Amino acid sequence: MIEKIGEAAMIEQLAEEATELAHAALKLARIERGENPTPVLKEDAMDHLIEEYTDVVQCAEELSLVPNREQIKLKKMRFEERCREEHEDQNKSIWRNLDRTATRG
Repeated sequence: MIEKIGEAAMIEQLAEEATELAHAALKLARIERGENPTPVLKEDAMDHLIEEYTDVVQCAEELSLVPNREQIKLKKMRFEERCREEHEDQNKSIWRNLDRTATRG
């Protein structure tokens, strides 16, 4: 494909497909939450999400883009650390509230 349309057009195609992927993901999230009702069925929304993701992957492959696995690993580690910190903060808050309640009683 890239040989026929050129690199710039393929990058534009990637952007278009990525936008369509974002819209498909947002639609599925609406269905998952049950907010802002849509007549689209969950199965159809999932099929559309996969279709758009496939289009993005195809464009990325045409551009010889590959995921940075080290970056993925680091982002996952940072996310897990934030979750642990949030959990610890919630526990501290619970204990503070219990202490306040006990000293009032």
